[in-house]
Amino acid sequence: MPDLNLALHLAASELTLVIGGLVLLMVGAFGGERSTRLVSILSVLLLLAATGLAVTGPLGAAFNGAFVADPLAVFAKALIYLSAAVCVILGDGWMARQRIARFEYPILIVLASVGMAMMVSSGDLISLYVGVELHSLALYVLAAFHRDNLKASEAGLKYFVLGALSSGLLLYGASLIYGFAGSMNYEAIAAYAAQNPGVGLVFGLVFLICGLAFKVSAAPFHMWTPDVYEGAPTPVVALFSTAPKVAAMVLTARVLGDGFAQSHGQWAQVLILISLISFAVGAFGGLAQKNIQRLLAYSSIANIGYALLGIAAGTETGIQAMLVFMTLYVVDQLGFFAVLLALSRQGRPIRTIGDLAGLSRQKPLMATALTILSLSVLGMPPFSGFWGKFYVFGAAADAGYWMAGAAGLVASVVAAFYYLRMIKLMWFDAPVSEVKPDASPIEASTVAVASAVFAFPVVIAALIWIEPAARHAAAGFGAG
Repeated sequence: MPDLNLALHLAASELTLVIGGLVLLMVGAFGGERSTRLVSILSVLLLLAATGLAVTGPLGAAFNGAFVADPLAVFAKALIYLSAAVCVILGDGWMARQRIARFEYPILIVLASVGMAMMVSSGDLISLYVGVELHSLALYVLAAFHRDNLKASEAGLKYFVLGALSSGLLLYGASLIYGFAGSMNYEAIAAYAAQNPGVGLVFGLVFLICGLAFKVSAAPFHMWTPDVYEGAPTPVVALFSTAPKVAAMVLTARVLGDGFAQSHGQWAQVLILISLISFAVGAFGGLAQKNIQRLLAYSSIANIGYALLGIAAGTETGIQAMLVFMTLYVVDQLGFFAVLLALSRQGRPIRTIGDLAGLSRQKPLMATALTILSLSVLGMPPFSGFWGKFYVFGAAADAGYWMAGAAGLVASVVAAFYYLRMIKLMWFDAPVSEVKPDASPIEASTVAVASAVFAFPVVIAALIWIEPAARHAAAGFGAG
């Protein structure tokens, strides 16, 4: 009984979200579409409560090691829950203005958050797969949430089909690992790998990494990303760009650090190769894009390459750098999408880069916020994106991967072109038509301005506590 009580306390945030999500589902089912706003508000409160439970809860392992609550999981859960709450807020107003609001939207985000929390707390391959599939099933539905829109339906179908392929790769890799190691538990796998190094485990690990690379949209497993980003509703894309990527990155770090620390030389080569391909695809692929959301898809591919460098380093410093990078990246992405959600041209959402022409003359506050966030994402000092890349490149150089870091710097220079092009359009080109906010864009405008202020100067103060929190979360990496 004491073990059960401890297990329930360790999984308190997940249990709260599951039970709360089911209750909200009943509220929506009985209240109908009239309850959409109430369900959204309660979902945000539920996610905030889960954040508090995760941060203040006990640490340890439960369910025979399948569920792990440690500083790394706590850090990731706090970031996941908070970003998911912001996406609920952004989506509630935007979808109401687009007349596609449904009470299922916030509930799906809550359920996806449960899966993401399971991912970062996984202690074996079974809980890994359960978490991945739980969050993926909710995201498939969210991608096609605007069911009357052809592109949204196409986005959901492509995401589902390619997601099934990635799940197959992941399961095949997991089955190979289990077949050779004789256990699903990360610690047992690590013990076996230390005594019996061989090509079989590495072969299975490569398949496992390929499946996880799909979840973070790293090249060459990125084929779903541009189409899904373009077709899915903008608030859903904001979610795709933030919480799921944090969950998948932390899961990747946990699997490699806890289960395959002794094989660092092998899996680091795979991650470095994926990073280099992501740099090239993200930087050069974005140059030809005119749709803003497709452009952000390629930008996310490149940025995931930077984060993977931190994991590839195979050190506590590298994981700390990855966590700092992902935290700052999430804030930038939420702000970027908030700007898009706050503006429209002639009653329609902004979709193309040309729609930004002359924005500074009609909406100077939004233009300023978007300019700051663009400079931050491209890594211009002293904005937050610069500090994220500074930590990652430093960790890569310390681990001896300075050439990969140099390639990342070159990719940043190339990617600067499409961000500077947007800035030029906003400040120096004449507007083609009136730019006006949506009927009630206060929530999006607030998030956009807050994110821009965070990008600079608040980030300087925020790093004082983000950096030690990330260091504490990364402590012990590779010790399993």
